[in-house]
Amino acid sequence: MQQINSIALFPASGRLASEWIVNGPRMNARQAYPHFQAITTRWKDNDVYGHVNNVEYYSYFDTVINTWLIRQGGLDIHAGPSIGLCAESHCRFLDSLAFPDIVDAGLRVSRLGRSSVRYEIGLFRAGADTPAAEGWFVHVFVDRAERRPLAIAGPLRAALERLLVAVPVVDRDAEPR
Repeated sequence: MQQINSIALFPASGRLASEWIVNGPRMNARQAYPHFQAITTRWKDNDVYGHVNNVEYYSYFDTVINTWLIRQGGLDIHAGPSIGLCAESHCRFLDSLAFPDIVDAGLRVSRLGRSSVRYEIGLFRAGADTPAAEGWFVHVFVDRAERRPLAIAGPLRAALERLLVAVPVVDRDAEPR
């Protein structure tokens, strides 16, 4: 990507970066996620505009990820030897949610490294086939005391492997469809 007069362009296409986002990779359908957790929106999630505030979407990401890690991977968030630190996160908002919607949070793993994992999350209004939001979240697992990277092993790794899916690599230099 290059900057021209403060407007981001993608090489080869000359298109604006915002066009890539609008016309870029298709949204993921519900079947792209191997795990779902229903999350009830709360009255406090709505903002003055009558829809769920953007910060709450990240809370839903945290909820589906950490519930999986604790229940399926045996992560001990209070006294275990490792903790997951957020290294990167992103959310693409596609439709609004509002109290009292039920959110079906879809979860998958697109990359599982030695000490890091990239989750991809789709937030669907209950019963909807397309997401209201989708994003990613990268955890780096570290020693609780030393904050040095630790290998993901044992039941935690096994739980993450159950969510691992093949995700096509997007050629960022290709012209958007």
